[in-house]
Amino acid sequence: MGTLDPGDVLTRYTVGDRSTPHLRVNFISSLDGAATHDGLSGGLGDDADRLVFDTLRMLTDVILVGAGTVRAEGYGGIRFTNEAVAWRVAHALPEHPPVAIVSGRLDLDPAHPVFTGAATRPIVITHAQAPADRRAALAAVADVWDCGEAAVDHTLMVRILTEHGYPQVLCEGGPSLFGSLLAADAVDELCLTLAPLLESGRAPRIAGGPETSPRRMRLAHALPAQDTLLLRYLRVS
Repeated sequence: MGTLDPGDVLTRYTVGDRSTPHLRVNFISSLDGAATHDGLSGGLGDDADRLVFDTLRMLTDVILVGAGTVRAEGYGGIRFTNEAVAWRVAHALPEHPPVAIVSGRLDLDPAHPVFTGAATRPIVITHAQAPADRRAALAAVADVWDCGEAAVDHTLMVRILTEHGYPQVLCEGGPSLFGSLLAADAVDELCLTLAPLLESGRAPRIAGGPETSPRRMRLAHALPAQDTLLLRYLRVS
């Protein structure tokens, strides 16, 4: 199969009941399991992966990402195309979803583009014992939420996001955050792009962190785009 049809991609990834909380994770991996090329996930991607990436963002209520990924991947403010904004407005969604950044240490620069370039005020998710001075600095550019006492409680985090009107959550990594969500048994969906590359080296896996019991998933689709394979897996109840 060659070029993907954007309308077909949108149909394939649309969640039927948006009121039901649903946390989907989106990653790319080489054929041999590397999550990055030259330290960045973007080094593995192509046009097909970018189309899915953009579609998932357009569909979500909130983009969830770890602070390390914001720093490493060069996140800027999330701003959609006019077409994407029009689609969201037509479907009773805000023009742009907020970015929710998970950080226990609050090691984030308030002048980072993810804050200064945001179309919608970002959220910083931390815990009650996070440094007070950093909390105050970030509160000027983002809403700072405590989800836990001495560490971020990922189960509580998902519940609070839902309570604030963000039931559809798109997690874009990194591996540590994905691993923590798996440990909390909070993942409902994995969208995985298999890039047609053999990377080798010491690149990380897409999930890392605490050991956890295996979670059975079912294949929703396997969509080829030339040599790239776009996989969508859903949680088995």
